[in-house]
Amino acid sequence: MKVRMFLKQAWDMGANDPRKVIHCIKVGLALTIVSLVYFMRPLYDGVGGNAMWAIMTVVVVFERTVGATLYKCLNRVCATCLAGFLAVGVHWIASQSGDRFEPFVVGASIFILASIATFSRFIPSVKSMFDYGAMIFILTFSIVAISGYRVDKLFDLAHQRISTIIIGTSLCILVIMLVCPIWSGQELHSLTVRNMDKLSDSLDGCVRQYFTNSNGEDDQKLQGYKCVLSSKASEESMANFARWEPSHGRFNFRHPWKQYLKIGASMRSCAYCIEALNSCINSENQAAESIKKHLSTSCLKVSSSSSSAIKELAESVKKMNKSPTIDLLVEEMNSALEELHNDLKSLSHLLNPSTTAENQISATGLVPFMEIIPVVTLASILIEISVRIEALVGSVEELVKESEMKDKIVAKGEKPEGTMKALQRV
Repeated sequence: MKVRMFLKQAWDMGANDPRKVIHCIKVGLALTIVSLVYFMRPLYDGVGGNAMWAIMTVVVVFERTVGATLYKCLNRVCATCLAGFLAVGVHWIASQSGDRFEPFVVGASIFILASIATFSRFIPSVKSMFDYGAMIFILTFSIVAISGYRVDKLFDLAHQRISTIIIGTSLCILVIMLVCPIWSGQELHSLTVRNMDKLSDSLDGCVRQYFTNSNGEDDQKLQGYKCVLSSKASEESMANFARWEPSHGRFNFRHPWKQYLKIGASMRSCAYCIEALNSCINSENQAAESIKKHLSTSCLKVSSSSSSAIKELAESVKKMNKSPTIDLLVEEMNSALEELHNDLKSLSHLLNPSTTAENQISATGLVPFMEIIPVVTLASILIEISVRIEALVGSVEELVKESEMKDKIVAKGEKPEGTMKALQRV
């Protein structure tokens, strides 16, 4: 029974996201091709029986997206070549110092270079771009340097290791880019759009559920803001890998990927407010129905206009152009905020009634202060969300602006090339 459930879950997972199945097939294809090195005698003899390093390279560097694979492949090749050259140089210096001092020279070089490479991994700029390369450098340098102390043909060993790693990485790059490629940049772009839609649904759904007392809202939509809060690590890794990718689709090589991180930070600031809003809604201390009714219209307008603005921003990011209606939606949101401010000011007569006879008669209908706090808190959070949405609007407009500038630069670079080709035809 458990085996049947496991197989059903595996089938559902593959059916929901076929790209996972495609990735598995690509890994199998790459390993099958690189394994042919063992059966091709000339190639096997050329790498001196070190074909296992090519297989290990494919297993280690093959990732789901093009950017992640390129990041590991280029880091591995560069680190291996640099470590190999340095290890050969250290071996030459050690051999010139005599048999007595050779172990000390090798040991001191490993200690110094490994310490420096390890320290470099703490530098933020190095860690984000070359952390994997620094680790491979330490591993390769240590192995080659120690092997050089015992192996006479050190140059052949270094050449064979580098050759097998280049074979493995080249094969990975070809397979990952030619067979149903999955781009980190496209994944980041789609994730940003999805998170905006989820943020919009959560905001509108939470406020509507509170004021209309409707329990029929989809819980998955109401809890969508949690996906925004938990996506920071994914966004940072995708943005880092996207910088390694060549031009693809609508995205040029120097597309402003860092701006997506600013948009994600703005969305998370809104999501934190929605989380506070959700806690306020689920609080045991609830406001009086009369107060909720008094503020329901203005609060619903604010949430609806804010939600519409976020959805329009999602469309703007999706199409990568400035929305013609976003300014109008922001004005509607600000207008709803003014109405909410006025409704909040009108609550003062419930707490500080005047001494007129008319108010003395209505004083019996005063609402306790503790019953006003929850709905006022909710209204204050809505106001704060609207302010943060304006910051999100600025981040999205900056992304669109930078993207258009990059496209113009690329277009200018392509025109002379096209002109030259036309002249060559003539």
